[in-house]
Amino acid sequence: MLDYIRKFEKLMYIILIVLLGGVIVFSITELGWLLYEGLFVNSAYRLENHELLNIFGFFLLVVIGIELLDTLKAYLRENVIHVEIVILVAVIAIARKVIILDPEYSDGFLMGGMGIIIIGLGIAYYLIKKANSIASNSSDLPQ
Repeated sequence: MLDYIRKFEKLMYIILIVLLGGVIVFSITELGWLLYEGLFVNSAYRLENHELLNIFGFFLLVVIGIELLDTLKAYLRENVIHVEIVILVAVIAIARKVIILDPEYSDGFLMGGMGIIIIGLGIAYYLIKKANSIASNSSDLPQ
């Protein structure tokens, strides 16, 4: 019975990978179109500030999709979720939010909360990297 559940789970992850791959392809196409419109249609070889923010936000959205795809691939290969990749996706997502955030329309609580999230994610990433380096150094020692 557990074997069927594992096969079903693997099939679901494969379907998710295919769907996410399609979303990434369409997102890259959309990003190319936004860049083309911004550079050649709206104003010749010049991007406005709001267009730059829109393009950077979209670019980071594509990067998030690729990192999520990498997480799903790693799970299929090793049957384990890599926390480091998940933390990186969260860092990229919060960085995207910071980049496209308009401080004029944001309150102090939102800015403070995002700062706390950034600090927490930074600490989590540091601790994961430190734990990985300690684990790899201890495996190199002769026994």
